[in-house]
Amino acid sequence: MDTKILEILACPVTKGPLIFDKEKSELISLSARLAYAVKDDIPVMIEDQARELSNAEYEEYQKQR
Repeated sequence: MDTKILEILACPVTKGPLIFDKEKSELISLSARLAYAVKDDIPVMIEDQARELSNAEYEEYQKQR
């Protein structure tokens, strides 16, 4: 994902920053504890379609910050 696009995007729930997980093709919102899918290079930023992060995933992303 283009870093310039990532700088513009924000979590639709908390308006916080997002982390791109290239391996899972997801945008991660630590503040909302949600993962938004990226399909065909298009972020799906719909809260109802996001998945909740597990506690282990949340802690791992926190360590990466």
